[in-house]
Amino acid sequence: MTASAFISYSHADEKALDRLHKHLAVLQRDGSLAAWSDHEILAGSNLRHEIEAQLESSDLFIALVSPDYLASNYCYEVEFRRAQELAAAGKLRIAAIIIEPCDWLSTPLSEFLSLPKDGKPVSEWTNPNNAYLDVINQLRRLLQEKPKTAARAQVAPREPSGPARKVRLKRDFDAIDKAEFADRAYSAIREYFAAALSEIEQASEDIRTRMEDMGSDAFTCTLVNRARQRGGEVHITVHNRKGRDHFFGEISFVYERHAPTNTSHGGIRVEADEYQLYLVTERFMGSADEAIKYTPERAAEWLWNQFVERAGIEYE
Repeated sequence: MTASAFISYSHADEKALDRLHKHLAVLQRDGSLAAWSDHEILAGSNLRHEIEAQLESSDLFIALVSPDYLASNYCYEVEFRRAQELAAAGKLRIAAIIIEPCDWLSTPLSEFLSLPKDGKPVSEWTNPNNAYLDVINQLRRLLQEKPKTAARAQVAPREPSGPARKVRLKRDFDAIDKAEFADRAYSAIREYFAAALSEIEQASEDIRTRMEDMGSDAFTCTLVNRARQRGGEVHITVHNRKGRDHFFGEISFVYERHAPTNTSHGGIRVEADEYQLYLVTERFMGSADEAIKYTPERAAEWLWNQFVERAGIEYE
């Protein structure tokens, strides 16, 4: 039996909707799922009536969650609220696809199935297609469950109890705090590169990669894009400088193989405000982007994107 899915999304996320539809193609072709979004509405139809009718008759509610979705009065306050009521009555199942980082964990969306794995936003995957593949695999398993069992697994909507207030504590950070944070950042960057190199090599037969550790505080990578005759071979060496030279930042990088510590094309520096430690990125002969406070994971993604773009590789 074909399950019907209602896709709720902000029009600011139409690119994500288009990508999701492409990945849903097999599920739809084999008759497991019939997905509907407001793109299906014909000109001249009653928009709100059509949306309400489709939602009421659906088996699955899929929300494409982003800052724009949470800010949308219609998507969140009308469509999702009604989906909650239907889910509580056992008439509907809910799945939230986290498209962009946002405060979804503070909303009732956190009570339902979150996709991709662990609710990691699609935008934070090195290859978004792998994120959508994980989404499809989990949706397929969900559709194979007995509806009554799946419906019971849904948590009833929480009664409003007034806005929860978050507490932020001001604190000071000493040299040890900053050194430990730099070590964590270096480890996050190394782990990100190791996973991303493996992932990108599997994505295309035209890509070859190699990664080598240069002791405990440095690694070097080579990536070859064989689809490009010139400029397809790129290198990077990343050093955890252990406070030896703050001119380059706690972590430095250079676009060469096995580069020594006295060269650099840029760095990642540990900074602190009154509440947290964070990272600032900068490139040699360029200014630091002080406006962006990076976590170790986001700094790793920034450096990876700088690296692969040199080989003519971009992500959709």
